Parts: sequence; structure tokens; C-alpha cells
Amino acid sequence: MTLVGIVVVLVVVGLILWLINTYIPMAGAIKSLLNIVVFVVVLIWILQGFGLLGHINGVHVPNLQ
Repeated sequence: MTLVGIVVVLVVVGLILWLINTYIPMAGAIKSLLNIVVFVVVLIWILQGFGLLGHINGVHVPNLQ
């Protein structure tokens, strides 16, 4: 996992989330829940990538090449 790869993934995820929040009409509660879920998933991915969080059974986090 390289720093450039992490930044690229964060930018892409942020852009997709912004597009969804801006152009897809949905209730505010659903938008908030979506934002929280995406944030938690990305945070877990980053922590596992840096080795700060151990393996979680049943969850496969792909490595960046």
C-alpha cells in the first residue's frame, strides 16, 4: 500500500460519495447513514493497511499494488 494509492482511493471514494449526495435525491437520514458507513469502511481499510488494526474474521480488505 503506497501513499499515492491511498490518496487516489480516498479521492475516488470522496468524489463518488459527493456525486451520490449531490445528484441522487434521498432522505437526509439515509444520506447521513451512507456517509457514516462509507467513512467507517474507509477508516477500517486504512487502519488495516497500516497494520494498526488486526485481521477481522470474514472481512477481506484488498491490498493496493
